[in-house]
Amino acid sequence: MNTLFRLLLTFNATSLLVIVFLVQNGFSLGYFFAKCPYLVGLPNAVSYVGYLFVPVALTGLSVLLSAWLGKDSFDDGEIVSIEHANNSFLPSYLGYFFVALSVGNWETLVFVYSVLFVFTFLSQALYFNPLFLLFGFSFYNITTKNEAVVFLISRRSYKIPLDVIIPKAHRINNYTFIER
Repeated sequence: MNTLFRLLLTFNATSLLVIVFLVQNGFSLGYFFAKCPYLVGLPNAVSYVGYLFVPVALTGLSVLLSAWLGKDSFDDGEIVSIEHANNSFLPSYLGYFFVALSVGNWETLVFVYSVLFVFTFLSQALYFNPLFLLFGFSFYNITTKNEAVVFLISRRSYKIPLDVIIPKAHRINNYTFIER
């Protein structure tokens, strides 16, 4: 289950690269479904909203599926420092957009996306997906009293380490937790 969940999170985080490519090249749903007369005449903007709906819906699904991940907790006094991480990962994530803008054809897209997906999946200790922001989540780097630094995805607003008391956090991997 954990590997499937991580694959879903990786897809959600990297899929906007494909969407930017589709929008940049003007590929509407009518392009893919030419035999469907209802889709051929739609404005491109409808297609683009449809494309964006897919990763947003899958991010919502990943939030629901996180309930079946392993559970852990953060007890009173266990956290010694907390840092808001929403803005620190955004520049790296925006790099996907710049890569997508430089991709010129389908063959290049498939190659670049495949490489990016594999590297993101294999190297990721953190699962930063800005689409979580649409669901009201924030991102935090927290340090425990044992000096472990972990990434927390949570809907709660934390400002000081003493505020972080989490009876049930779902473990994505050893470094990343989501509090539902």
